[in-house]
Amino acid sequence: MRLVLALIVLPALAAAAEFPPDLAKAVRQWDEAQVANDVATLGRLVTDDYVLVNSDASVENKQQFLADFHLPGFKIDPYELTEKVEKVWGDAAVRAGLLDLAWTQDGRHQTRRLRMVYVWAKRDGRWQMTYTQVTRVPPSP
Repeated sequence: MRLVLALIVLPALAAAAEFPPDLAKAVRQWDEAQVANDVATLGRLVTDDYVLVNSDASVENKQQFLADFHLPGFKIDPYELTEKVEKVWGDAAVRAGLLDLAWTQDGRHQTRRLRMVYVWAKRDGRWQMTYTQVTRVPPSP
């Protein structure tokens, strides 16, 4: 049993060690807030000059991004970022990877495979998301 736990826990800890603890905490809060439609937390975690480039190449600012979470019935399913790339340079960080996103909107459940890039900046002593770019991954032939 200990071996099984070590095989599960140790790789997760090694992956988490890439980011400083305060950034890892902000990333966790980000993921949890998206699934919980926690607009207050999301609003705190994104900069006022936040930019989101959607998979259809449309661009949103902070207010437009947060508005989606107020839509009746809008809900993101729990997700896990895979094939992660995590880099930190002082007060800037990038987190990227592959995401199988599933959500409900307008009564329809949808799924999409995406490549995500999140740019974090440490401002006034706290980490905030400042830029996100989403790219659709074409279906396999």
